[in-house]
Amino acid sequence: MYLLDHPVLVFLFSLITLRLSASLGTYLIHRRKSLEADEREDLGVIVAAALTLLGLIIGFTFSMALSRYDQRKNYEEEEANAIGTEYLRVNLLPSADAAKLHELLRAYLDQRIAFYETHEDAKIAPINAETARLQGELWAIVENATRANPTPVTALITAGMNDVLNTQGYTQAAWWNRIPLAAWFLMFAMAGACNVLLGFISRRPYGRANRYFVMPLIVAIAFFLIADIDSPSRGVIRVHPQNLHALANSLRP
Repeated sequence: MYLLDHPVLVFLFSLITLRLSASLGTYLIHRRKSLEADEREDLGVIVAAALTLLGLIIGFTFSMALSRYDQRKNYEEEEANAIGTEYLRVNLLPSADAAKLHELLRAYLDQRIAFYETHEDAKIAPINAETARLQGELWAIVENATRANPTPVTALITAGMNDVLNTQGYTQAAWWNRIPLAAWFLMFAMAGACNVLLGFISRRPYGRANRYFVMPLIVAIAFFLIADIDSPSRGVIRVHPQNLHALANSLRP
């Protein structure tokens, strides 16, 4: 969903929508007679319960986003370890194959760094295509070496290359693993209902309940933070390929 890939838009949309919800509540209550004391007390209990439920839902969704962020960080580290280990293992192959694999692994490492650092959707497809091409070349060389000389050493190198390819797949899966739309709709619905109720119990005339701007602002900030952490490539809080960069610096000839 386009909106969820842009945390700033999530913040603005949430702030405006929730503020309008609070205004709707004040408008509805002041079109009828004032609430009696017992009615206001009953509504206060409902509002407190609704806000508690909203807080739980936001906390649960934030935990989902944070676990996905940690997963992306872990896979970045695993990719760096797999590539670095395989770079050393291919030294056991004949010099011609080792030199070719070293060159391809360095090029592959550059593509993985570019994948983590790009902010533009248009650049992702070429990076993925080049990554797939390099994976094919890497596997072909290792496969040929194993077929020509099936020893425990070549089997170890083949297993290492398999780890290199697998970790890229795990990373891609983690990039696609986002908070479900149903969870977002539930949060927006709960937040909207809570702000309508807050406006409904307001004692101020319609349009003057400025104190109810605070709740939309707080919830909008929470939504922004969740969307930002959950967005792999467009958020302010992103996974930086520091392990891949460190590996690239160590492999420079």
